[in-house]
Amino acid sequence: MATITAEMKTFIENNLGWISTVSKDGQLDLGPKMSLFVLDDNHIAYHERTAGQAYENLKDGSPLVIAFANLAEKKGYRFRGTVTLHSDDAIYEEQVKVAEEKGTKKPAVIPVLEVTEIQNLASGPTAGKTIEKD
Repeated sequence: MATITAEMKTFIENNLGWISTVSKDGQLDLGPKMSLFVLDDNHIAYHERTAGQAYENLKDGSPLVIAFANLAEKKGYRFRGTVTLHSDDAIYEEQVKVAEEKGTKKPAVIPVLEVTEIQNLASGPTAGKTIEKD
């Protein structure tokens, strides 16, 4: 697994992230997820509240890519890895409580990305280059 650094964690907390999935017929889906959070040093998760196309794609085995960027700083990160959908375990129950505390919709599922690759999205010659790969 690749390690999410303290600097990356702060960046994730302070910037909007986007997820990308692909359908069985090859159609890409890209959208913002305001509930993205760092679960631990190797995992990023979010509350799947809409249970829309991205969720359907993940259920069908789509890879998940998560990216965060800040236009003013010209900085960002892309995270790749394997995804597990949590809907009936301790991770799910804990996040249902978080949703209740925040007054947000109960998630249908908690997708958790086990990060195996981190790429630099900063402007310049290192854009798109791998920072760490498992």
